[in-house]
Amino acid sequence: MLELIEEYWLFYVLTFFAEIIGTLSGFGSSIIFVPLASLFFEFDIVLGITAVFHVFSNLSKIALFSKGIDKKIAFKLGVPAVLFVILGAFITKFIPMGELEIGMNITLLALAVLLISYRDKQLKTSDKNLVLGGVFSGFLAGIFGSGGSVRGITMSSFNLQKETFIATSALIDLGVDLSRSVVYTINGYVQVAYLIVILPLIVISFLGSYIGKLIVDKISHQTFRYIALGVISITSIIQIILFFSGK
Repeated sequence: MLELIEEYWLFYVLTFFAEIIGTLSGFGSSIIFVPLASLFFEFDIVLGITAVFHVFSNLSKIALFSKGIDKKIAFKLGVPAVLFVILGAFITKFIPMGELEIGMNITLLALAVLLISYRDKQLKTSDKNLVLGGVFSGFLAGIFGSGGSVRGITMSSFNLQKETFIATSALIDLGVDLSRSVVYTINGYVQVAYLIVILPLIVISFLGSYIGKLIVDKISHQTFRYIALGVISITSIIQIILFFSGK
């Protein structure tokens, strides 16, 4: 285990901060974790690790913020998200991983720019938008590994308390991650050789979520959203440059 930590120490440190920022930003950590992890592992492995790791990450958030769950939003946004994450995860089997990875980075960069540009605007509060938010966030999570930004945009229109926002988002994401974990395992992305990499991530998921809970009321929600978007943008740009330079 010590050898593993020595080999991937930078990966684990970055994941720890991604977990804290993801908890506080409302996007979830996968939107930061996926592009960061793809700097260290092949993209199919990243998809598998992300799904399994975030099962534990979301369980931690649910345990820490359980009193805040909005069951109505969780159901109306969560059910379509689960259905479409299965579809997205299934489709990955038929698309080259290189194309999926560059698609993921371009999509995340575009979403980051969109969220910064329209930071003061919100979606209309409606059941239709909850369902559509579930459809798009689930599909993006299945095919690119992260749909938290779309879910965050959708939920932010309901002006939820921070704790309610985090807990409800985590419950939805738990269903998404459990569902895609099954499909990714069938696709061969969850490999035994890499399961040991996930063990330290289980501890990191709880510590990151716990620290997020401690400071959730001390630092502006908007501040952490900007930090998250900045990290996403920089990481995505680096990945896009590396892809087109052939490295």
